Amino acid sequence: MAKTNFSYEKRQRELEKKRKAEEKARRKAEAKNTPGGAGDEPAEGGEAGVEADADTDAQETQS
Repeated sequence: MAKTNFSYEKRQRELEKKRKAEEKARRKAEAKNTPGGAGDEPAEGGEAGVEADADTDAQETQS
């Protein structure tokens, strides 16, 4: 039976980590250069703000 080449597998994992890190750095640089700093992904809690506005509107109409 053939032995597993662990050094090859380790190298592939390292290359994958490096590729992901470069992709993350590229996306971060693009977001920084974009006017307003808005990226492709919504900010955390973006949906919660919409729901809170809807609740406020509903309370105002009930009054």
